[in-house]
Amino acid sequence: MMTPMRLRDADGGPVLDERVLLDALPLASTPARALELGCGTARQTRLLAAGGRFSSILALEVDRRQHEKNLGIDDLPGVQFALGGAQEIPAPDASVDAVFLFKSLHHVPVDLLGQAFEEMHRVLAPGGLVYVSEPVFGGDYNEILRLFHDEERVREAAFEATRKAVDAGLFELVSQTFFLSPVRYKSFADFEQKVIQVTHTEHRLSPELLERVRAKFESHLGEDGARFLAPFRVDLLRKA
Repeated sequence: MMTPMRLRDADGGPVLDERVLLDALPLASTPARALELGCGTARQTRLLAAGGRFSSILALEVDRRQHEKNLGIDDLPGVQFALGGAQEIPAPDASVDAVFLFKSLHHVPVDLLGQAFEEMHRVLAPGGLVYVSEPVFGGDYNEILRLFHDEERVREAAFEATRKAVDAGLFELVSQTFFLSPVRYKSFADFEQKVIQVTHTEHRLSPELLERVRAKFESHLGEDGARFLAPFRVDLLRKA
């Protein structure tokens, strides 16, 4: 019998700052030990560190160029940056209390998603949590992204892998939360730098496609930039 999990919510959910969910995380005790998979530029790592609920954070990144930049961060004393992916986590058994994936699960190769959940189960202490925050495929912002980077298939695969991990008895589903996250870019140049030119994914846009993306983006441009409400889903799991 499949676990009754939903891929998306019809109305997207309320507008929400994700910090509200992080602050309410039902950790067994604090301070706890955290693992972040796919930390990127360490933006979410900073949120975890600022909350004061974690004694240590192991932040993994698979992109070598971004990892090298992260090693230069010197104002996060409780954070250890390391190179590694979800499918092969460089951490001992039962060594963390919570695992976080912010928009990163769907970047794990589809054929390694099952292995990734087995690895998360291995490194989690008994009763540990997995916090999976994934973008939902929908909305105006997504319509721009899909012109050059259509992630519908990989996002669905990530969701199905999450459900399979619960059905297999590795984890139990604690909750699902759907919300809308405000996204703002000052200009198309800002969007191009932060989204199209990222180092973890190579986007090759022809001049014609780039102009289509620009036109679609600039149709949402106002006096204070382009604003969107991007739909997200958080699947919260507990190690069984």
